[in-house]
Amino acid sequence: MSTKGKVIKCKAAIAWEVGKPLCIEEVEVAPPKAHEVRIQIIATALCHTDAHVIHPKFTEPIFPVVLGHEAAGIVESVGPGVTSVKPGDKVIPLYTPQCRKCKFCLSPRTNFCAKLSRVKNLIADQELMEDKTSRFTCKGKPVFHFLGTSTFSQYTVVSDTNLAKIDDDANLEKVCLLGCGFSTGYGAAINIAKVTPGSTCAVFGLGGVGLSAVIGCKAAGASRIIAVDINSEKFTKAKALGATDCLNPRDLHKPVQEVIIEMTDGGVDFALDCAGGAEAMKAALECTTVGWGSCTLVGAAIDDKGLTISLTDLLTGRTINGTLFGGWKGIDSIPKLFTDYKNKKFNLDALVTHTLPFDKINEAFDLMYQGKSIRTVLLF
Repeated sequence: MSTKGKVIKCKAAIAWEVGKPLCIEEVEVAPPKAHEVRIQIIATALCHTDAHVIHPKFTEPIFPVVLGHEAAGIVESVGPGVTSVKPGDKVIPLYTPQCRKCKFCLSPRTNFCAKLSRVKNLIADQELMEDKTSRFTCKGKPVFHFLGTSTFSQYTVVSDTNLAKIDDDANLEKVCLLGCGFSTGYGAAINIAKVTPGSTCAVFGLGGVGLSAVIGCKAAGASRIIAVDINSEKFTKAKALGATDCLNPRDLHKPVQEVIIEMTDGGVDFALDCAGGAEAMKAALECTTVGWGSCTLVGAAIDDKGLTISLTDLLTGRTINGTLFGGWKGIDSIPKLFTDYKNKKFNLDALVTHTLPFDKINEAFDLMYQGKSIRTVLLF
């Protein structure tokens, strides 16, 4: 029996308050309105950004909320005006929209969209649909959306500008990582840093994003890739994916940036900070060579106090840039990344360390907090 135009009851993981485990609840998911799409989520992965909202130090909490933003699913129904996808299509939800009409979408210089161009808080500004209402209800109360995606629900509703269509033969359990972690790190190296053949690189933070940056540096032809993390258990995976050297700052007798400068005769050509936090950002900038060193900021720490920059660091030729979603225009780029994955241009599967049923979502969070997982994929 068709569910088009009807409210769907399904299970979702709801964050009710700060610092508490998520609760598996029955939610009601309303039909899509104009230019919206309702999706059946098949697989969703965990990202540290999902944990930010429930962290006690998060500055602008939104509750109750359905988290999740790295997923893959199948279109269940579409609202009026949707022409880009149809029921049955396999899709990747996007937390960075692409309207294809605004000056940002029309420019090759950015992957921003006018819907995000003035956003001060990426999370808070995508907590409702465009008409400022929610499509989720639980226990008679509306529930907030998250990053315009809310994939910790068996069904979710997104804007048609926040959705990329992929091929029908896609293994959704694997390609869900294209929705955030892999695309962000890989794109940071390829699109934003623009790592060059024969160059030297340093990657700070070896979670899903950082390891994807390592993959990107290797794909770009870097001759040396120095991987940095305070968890040495991640070094085996980093080397398997292309890292040539691994450093744990806690094992060193001097700041890691000084060690990297000594190792590379003055500093690396490219540094990518995928960890976040003032200390990591400072180290990433300072480990680059004078003259042309490039530092790309990718990660964000929950209690980040920002980066204090010495003017000398920039006057001597270093540059700093940042990226959201690896610079990819999602609707255009995700299908191409999927094709590259099918053609084995990169090893996406190596990033998935755990696969669990959706009901074990809190166990997945524990694995992430304990540093035991790279990416855990949850299956409905």
